[in-house]
Amino acid sequence: MYFKGKNVLVTGGAGVIGRELIKELCNLKANVICIDKALRPDDISSEVQYIQKNILDLNTNEIVQSDPEIIFHLAATFERIEETPEFWDENFNDNILVGHKVVDAAIKCKSLKKFIFPSSYLVYSFNDYLNEKAFVSAQKLHETDYVNPRNLIGSSKYYTEKELDYVNIVFGNFITVSARIFRVYGCGSKDIISRWIRAAINEEELVLYQKENIFDYIYAGDVAKGLIKMAETIEKNDVINLGTGNSRKVEEVINLIKMQFKDAKINEIKKDLPYEGSCADISKLEATTNWHPNISLEEGIEKVINYEIHMQ
Repeated sequence: MYFKGKNVLVTGGAGVIGRELIKELCNLKANVICIDKALRPDDISSEVQYIQKNILDLNTNEIVQSDPEIIFHLAATFERIEETPEFWDENFNDNILVGHKVVDAAIKCKSLKKFIFPSSYLVYSFNDYLNEKAFVSAQKLHETDYVNPRNLIGSSKYYTEKELDYVNIVFGNFITVSARIFRVYGCGSKDIISRWIRAAINEEELVLYQKENIFDYIYAGDVAKGLIKMAETIEKNDVINLGTGNSRKVEEVINLIKMQFKDAKINEIKKDLPYEGSCADISKLEATTNWHPNISLEEGIEKVINYEIHMQ
């Protein structure tokens, strides 16, 4: 197996993708080192070396001394589409500065072979997937499409992509892959699907905006498997989409939840925002890794419902 016996560093391993990724890596017999400022989650194996620390407070040598062959840099902060004033500093510190520090440490890791960076589809030009009127069908976004980030998150993700490009040119001592991930949801997450499910369980209103919006929802477990497949198969510096290739309307998601919670109350709020219709073109993902996501939206929602009920 590709990962067996390899030192693998995961930053942000306590997050919704990170926990799934670490579980997969442990199953593949990797030696996993996790860095996260959050407390160690109960579902992370005791075999994992867990460093609870803010990366900005970390000595770079602590990363270098872990001697990783592969780094998955997941540590990041996120905000909803309408970013708050408080997010200005949070984004700069937890996305741009943290990313720079991890990349800087990676340059000094002598055994490092691959650096996998979860970027975002938000780097693409918003003119391609936002519109004043609702889309009839989602707009497929391809890796070669024009880049023009719509917000701070997209901008910070693209900045780290460009830092990795710079590292490739100046140092070129390891392979870098930027995975442009679409709408992630999963167990124990702050994503909108999880929030709706928690609201339904607690008999609270499900608040939604623009039920006509169309998104490519991908389950966190599939994201983890996709990142692993990229590490296993990609042998050159690359950018690659990570989504399902199939998008669904917000209204469809709500209806799937209502099938399980028939008395769920919906509070639809009108907002003067552009409509979104985005979808990943995953032809490159499939051709490069010989893999594609397997968990449907229906299956993923059922997994999240079961998880949230268990956590009550």
